[in-house]
Amino acid sequence: MELRTLRYFVAVAEELHFGRAAARLHMSQPPLSRAIKQLETEIGAALFDRSSAGVTLTPVGAVLLNEARALLDQADRVRVRMATAVGGATITVGVLGDSTDPGAARLASAYHRRHPPVEVRIREADLTDPTCGLHAGLVDVALTRGPFDETGLTVHELRADPVGALLRADDPLARRDSLKLADLADRRWFLFPEGTDPIWQSYWNGGEPREGPVVRAVQECRQAVLWNGTVGMTLLDHEPAQGLTVVPLIDMPPSRVVAAWKEGDKNPLIRSFVQIATAAYHD
Repeated sequence: MELRTLRYFVAVAEELHFGRAAARLHMSQPPLSRAIKQLETEIGAALFDRSSAGVTLTPVGAVLLNEARALLDQADRVRVRMATAVGGATITVGVLGDSTDPGAARLASAYHRRHPPVEVRIREADLTDPTCGLHAGLVDVALTRGPFDETGLTVHELRADPVGALLRADDPLARRDSLKLADLADRRWFLFPEGTDPIWQSYWNGGEPREGPVVRAVQECRQAVLWNGTVGMTLLDHEPAQGLTVVPLIDMPPSRVVAAWKEGDKNPLIRSFVQIATAAYHD
């Protein structure tokens, strides 16, 4: 029973969907299904009930899930301790500026409890770089939002947040219960500087080319709306500043909170970071 196979099993058990688990593991579904079948053969019992209604854990699967999580957790602790023993264990984390996400606070507390000797260095990036220095090789892992150019990166979704239109409180559209992108088609939007990742720029402009003032930080976005009456998108659950309001955009996909790191990077500190982040953002 290999640790890799246990990681496969835990992914399926947590997702309760082979397709989503395969995507999370960055592999195709057939080898994942074969690995789970082989594990069931080794154990001598079914781990999942598979039906047209979906996938559920069997009682044996539920027992293995608890044991597998404990084993994998211990294995990650050993790897991190070895890295620390070699000397000066550090991890550099890139984050988007002006982030007040409670998930990040839970992650920081949990990571410190798990790895108190590890020095965590934080690099804050503005809105022009959604990878927070990852593509440039300035950080080990990024705690950020998608979508962006994922070439050469591994990206793991932590949560998806609905978005809304950021408007002045006295804007005629501010009285609406919800909006569609078409309602904002003739408005000026705040834009990111030239050279910003086009996938990232397109998402925050609702998938259309826009005109408007250029901004680099969250506060500049808010000020552009407050002073100029421009519009843009923000997270629906963010408390708007005085004089501003947020109206749900019902035809925009949610904004994904993600952890990203260089493809193929086996740093145990990163593996543990992503594991702890997954739990912190689901609490």
